[in-house]
Amino acid sequence: MTTITAVQSAYRVADPATGDVLEAFDAATDDEIEAAIASATAAAQRELGRSVADRIDALHRTAQLLRERRTELAEIAVQEIGKSLAQAEAEVDFAADIFGYYASNAPQLTADQLIPTAGTRAMIERRPLGVLLGIMPWNYPYYQVARFAAPNIAVGNTILLKPAEWCPRSALALQAVLHEAGVPQDAYATILADHDQTRTVIQDPRVAAVSLTGSERAGAAVAEIAGAALKKVVLELGGSDAYVILDTESVSEAAATAWGMRMENMGQACNSNKRIIVAADIFDEFVVELTSLASGIRPGHPLRLADDEYAPLAARSAAERLAEQVQDAVAKGATLHAGGQLGNASTGYFAPAVLTGVTPDMRAYREELFGPVAVVYRAADEAEALRLANDTDFGLGAAVFSQDVDRAVRFARTLDTGMVSINAPAAEGADLPFGGVKRSGFGRELGPLGIDEFVNKRLLYIQ
Repeated sequence: MTTITAVQSAYRVADPATGDVLEAFDAATDDEIEAAIASATAAAQRELGRSVADRIDALHRTAQLLRERRTELAEIAVQEIGKSLAQAEAEVDFAADIFGYYASNAPQLTADQLIPTAGTRAMIERRPLGVLLGIMPWNYPYYQVARFAAPNIAVGNTILLKPAEWCPRSALALQAVLHEAGVPQDAYATILADHDQTRTVIQDPRVAAVSLTGSERAGAAVAEIAGAALKKVVLELGGSDAYVILDTESVSEAAATAWGMRMENMGQACNSNKRIIVAADIFDEFVVELTSLASGIRPGHPLRLADDEYAPLAARSAAERLAEQVQDAVAKGATLHAGGQLGNASTGYFAPAVLTGVTPDMRAYREELFGPVAVVYRAADEAEALRLANDTDFGLGAAVFSQDVDRAVRFARTLDTGMVSINAPAAEGADLPFGGVKRSGFGRELGPLGIDEFVNKRLLYIQ
């Protein structure tokens, strides 16, 4: 494809492995936004007369098409955000699992719920709300959309999908799959809206609710606009998840597991293990093992990534922000054991890093490190481990490791998070609810809770 050297559009494909802008997309016009809202509104009225069972075939077919086209779709994500091909293919598979889960389970999850009451009949119906706006991030362009769209298509809501400005190709590719699978074109539309247009869509009385996955700043802005319009929002925001190792049989295996999680999607995951808290008696050995893992890799191309290579971050700006956070920590006394260097100008490469000695006066202590930086803390005992784990404005997830499962569970029950896993880096699956507390947002996606967020739980009472 011909490289475009100068573009003005916010929506564009820029290869983070080279820095080249490959394609630009025009933002939607106001007339196109209006037409999309009007079509989605008409479709929502039509969907009120259909049942969940009427929509199941399209969801099953979507899952099938995603699996058939996994490599084709994955290659789009590789070029847009630098994700390794293997991880991009795994993401497409996960998206397929989500559509398949709701295709198989939506009828039961949305069934009328009888309420025992004397002498009458009463039940809770789950009815669609109408038109929803989904504002999506760039780090998982298929999975994030799937977990928003699949349950809401099943329940009968209609979708306006605003993708991240770095991911127009993947958003349009997923839309094409959905339409081919049988989701009506007026029931699902991708809108390449700018910020002012997005505000207008949120404020439009025909739009019932909004879901956003993104930064704290974006979440606060969307919540303010939606709140003024008295609309429900679901926010999945940042995270700085604690990863607590109370004890382990093998320090080297524990370090390898932690490092594998930290390198998933090059650390660009909201539920990544951004704060690794390790018992004092194994801390030094753990850091040595982690440093060895970080030191033995080099930059590679995401389409053909070897085991000893790492991919770029999604954009140069992301790599530069991460470098600034690491440099701030080092300047204030933290120890950089490995990595931390930026790659060639204009690319997104950043050498995966290991940091210790991070203290509350450093940016790395409070801010989310959205990239491959493992910050390791020494905990003298369980009390200090708990203090460190809960000393954050975020509350998305956490993981606790111990050979004594009961000990790990007791510790986990004291964590202030939306999710916690025991002896596993994270709990992930189409059937497992995902979401956080505190500044990580509110609401849940996936599993039985995900289909309940944007429904009218209507009481039907029969005398």
